[in-house]
Amino acid sequence: MARATLAPRFLCQFWPRTPCASPTRVAAGGVLRRFLAAAAPARRLDLRGIYPPLVTPFTSQGGVDYARLQENLRLYAEIPFRGFVVHGSNGEAPYLTQEECLEVVMRVHQAVPKEKLLLVGSGCESTYCTIEKTKQMADKGADAALVVTPCYFRGSMTSAALIHHYTQVADASPIPVILYSVPANTGLELPNEAVINLAQHPNIVGIKDSDGNITRLGLLVHKTQNEDFQVTRKFGVPGLKQAMEWFGYQGGFCRAPLLPLTEIQLMELRHDFTSNGWL
Repeated sequence: MARATLAPRFLCQFWPRTPCASPTRVAAGGVLRRFLAAAAPARRLDLRGIYPPLVTPFTSQGGVDYARLQENLRLYAEIPFRGFVVHGSNGEAPYLTQEECLEVVMRVHQAVPKEKLLLVGSGCESTYCTIEKTKQMADKGADAALVVTPCYFRGSMTSAALIHHYTQVADASPIPVILYSVPANTGLELPNEAVINLAQHPNIVGIKDSDGNITRLGLLVHKTQNEDFQVTRKFGVPGLKQAMEWFGYQGGFCRAPLLPLTEIQLMELRHDFTSNGWL
């Protein structure tokens, strides 16, 4: 299978006036139309297009494998992507040091054409740290900040607390902010009322909603389900990295405590691909 046909299976796609809801294709929905219609960001971005979430390849010793990262970017250059998602879940961002986070963004920024947008994860547990990290990511070349919900004190993360957090971040951010809700990883869902409230902020331009709750997604955006998305749900980042290796990309190792696929999982993953005609 050609690389160009594999890559879109693991992507975020932005449609006109619609934030990215998950690593699958989405179509415009009523709430999200109002979302961007109400917003007038100081730096308006045209987010339409496809954004592959970059993985962070690691060496067998656990260090970031920058050579393999560069090789992936070289291969992606053959495909007309609108930009890239850096330091999302597939990038194993929580396992990177601050220095590694900045280095990855800088290298990606230097390697890709200037017209490619970089949507970069900058969310931290505290508002202060999120603001500081967002500014640092902007300095390294980020075009928009992907800010995940703080979750360590999830019992205190009420709608009011989250609205305050995101408002403070958006007020201070030199680049547009994209909300990021991924309860499978954080155990915390960004409430609908918070999303609708935050939609009014001029520097909050979208949401990446990865919770997979059909009722919720029906309210926020009409989501098109497909079998491809189930691969990353079932096998996680290790499964995605293995699939990349099969198709000529550089997946590399995962960083502990993530474990590599077991032999049984590897067989199941291969079966999923072969039964769908991808291998």
